[in-house]
Amino acid sequence: MKRGIRESVAVSAALLAVLFILPLLVIVPFRSELLTREPPVDETEGEPFASGDLDSRTVLKVKSGDTVEEMDLGTYLVGVVRAEMPASFEEEALKAQAVAARTYTLYKLQTGGNHGAEADICTDSTCCQAYISEERARANWGKDADAYEKKVENAVVSTDGEAILYGGVPILAVFHSSSAGLTRAAGQVWLNDLPYLQAVDSPEAGDTIPNYYSRAEFTATEFKEKMLAVCPEADLSGSVSGWLKNAVTDSAGSVETVEVGGVTVKGAQVRTALGLRSACFEWETQGEKLVFYVTGYGHGVGLSQYGADQMAADGADYKEILTHYYTGVTVEPYVPG
Repeated sequence: MKRGIRESVAVSAALLAVLFILPLLVIVPFRSELLTREPPVDETEGEPFASGDLDSRTVLKVKSGDTVEEMDLGTYLVGVVRAEMPASFEEEALKAQAVAARTYTLYKLQTGGNHGAEADICTDSTCCQAYISEERARANWGKDADAYEKKVENAVVSTDGEAILYGGVPILAVFHSSSAGLTRAAGQVWLNDLPYLQAVDSPEAGDTIPNYYSRAEFTATEFKEKMLAVCPEADLSGSVSGWLKNAVTDSAGSVETVEVGGVTVKGAQVRTALGLRSACFEWETQGEKLVFYVTGYGHGVGLSQYGADQMAADGADYKEILTHYYTGVTVEPYVPG
């Protein structure tokens, strides 16, 4: 009996050995390949962005919230173009946006900007230019992320160092989303006129632009509160129907000036005070409410982004777009002194 037990144990041991050794015999010949295989690549991101030769020479201090980060001009511009223009736009429109953003940045550098020694520029669109990281942009773009990131990076690299110049120096290259078929001269919106920021035709296809036409309404109390904050001398007593009078409009329908409670103010001031999408507005009273009907989006000066996209779709290249929207300029490489 003992002999039978010993034989049974021996057979069991042999079987166990086979079970453990057999997988090793399969794996060992391929061990080097298994152990040296490179880690999987995240296919949602390509190679790190590398600026062109000219853009890489300029290092910026970029303020975002309470932090300041150093990056070269090209890297910064990619973040700006991601944020400022839809990546679905035509490639030539994106190139025009890249050059306008570069020029605006160079102008800020030369004029001192708004942040003193702390930073050269910031990521607040109400102060400087909007900016978005690749990670956030990809989350917004979804399945189109790879193609859109490539388009944006190409727009910056393919225009490396190019700026919009007037008299050999970078201009104040402001831009906006969409105009009402005609851009506005700087003097119609702000205090000073500039020779390169004049009114020009703009070919927006209004019916295809999101929120090209918008509506905003205000109660008498809301309107009074908002307007008196910027125009305290206005007399907003009596009937609501008499609070706004005698609008003077340009050929595109944007309000240059309007009387608010007997005080003449710029249409741009009314737009800012009320948060309207543009100064191209009409209004009517409905009982004790003021209702505004607005066309376009933005201040209307300089490059129209939707107009640029339409020009690109019609065959214009980025230099043609830029020299159309900015009067009397050249587009060429520029290296800060």
